[in-house]
Order: sequence, then C-alpha cells, then structure tokens
Amino acid sequence: MTEEEKALAGQLYFAREESIQKERVRSQELSYEYNQLRPSQTEEREAIIRREMKKVGERFRIEAPFYCDFWGRVTLGEDFFANYNFVLLAGNEVIFGDHVLIGPNCGIYAAGHAYDTERRDAGLEYARPVRIGSHVWIGGHTSILSGVTIGDGSIIGAGSVVTRDIPANVVAAGNPCRVLHPVSPERDRQYMEYGGFAG
Repeated sequence: MTEEEKALAGQLYFAREESIQKERVRSQELSYEYNQLRPSQTEEREAIIRREMKKVGERFRIEAPFYCDFWGRVTLGEDFFANYNFVLLAGNEVIFGDHVLIGPNCGIYAAGHAYDTERRDAGLEYARPVRIGSHVWIGGHTSILSGVTIGDGSIIGAGSVVTRDIPANVVAAGNPCRVLHPVSPERDRQYMEYGGFAG
C-alpha cells in the first residue's frame, strides 16, 4: 500500500512521504490563492472549489479566510455555507450533506498523530473520515475530531469539542460535546426570547 492508501484506510502512515508533502503544499497554495481573491470575486472562488474538491453541489459558499490541506478529499452537499476562518484538515475524506451551516472559527480535523512517542517523532499519523449529515448547524468556535459522524438535523452548540458521534435531530454542546435534548420547534421560541445558543 502507498502511504496515501494507508491514510485513507485509517492506518498509520508516514505523513512526510514525498507525494503527500507535495499535495499538502499544493493545497496550501490553493488556500492562499482562494484567500487572496476579493469578496466580489465569487465566480473565481467557486471555480477553484469546483475544480479542486472531490464533489460539490450547485450552491455553496465558503467565506475567506479558508484553509484546507487536501482539497481533493472534500465533498460538499447542496447549499453548503461556512463562515470566516474555517479550517479543514482532510487527512481522510470529509463529507458534508445538504444544507449544512458552519459558524465562524470552526475546525474539522480528520487527522491525528500517533500516540506512541517514537512513532509520533518518526512522523507517523492516522486519519479517519468525518461525516456531517444534512441540515446540520455547527456553531462558531467548534472543533470536530477525526472519525466523527454527526447525524442529520442536529445542532452543535458554539465552542463545542466533538470527540465522538452525535445522533440525528439533537442539540449537543460542550467539551466534550454531549447530547442535551432533541431538536424541536419549541426551542425556536426559547431561542428568540432568551438569546443565541449555537452562534
């Protein structure tokens, strides 16, 4: 197996391998190019995303600055939106469903370093896919870690650290993130009366 194949299989792989490093630098150049475009240059931004990401829906928007280390492993569903300062470490696939909203200063990290110090010092890493379902709202300053799946319709509260799977149609928050209650229309009234939750 190549080091990239090991990464996509969730096995330890040598992250400093030449072809992986080359693709990482290329992706950094893409992020730089994307972030240098003026806000009015929406067509140019969309063209980069359509050309470089694995699959995208018809409608999407990612505000700059945006940083991604492996653009070709990312799938965006229909009507995707990410606010400012979105960081996407796609050591493995990162898949978003339709109608996903991501608040500012969020990070999705489908990569991690070896726990054993000798392996870590030798440049061994692992990567597990991250899957975000449809109709998900992720509040600002949230971190989502390697291997996590978030079910359809769920809301992740601002400032959360998501370390394990979150089921569908729940509100979850905290560090570590945990389920608080089901999503319900009654929560909209409380949100309007008492203030924001997810950001």
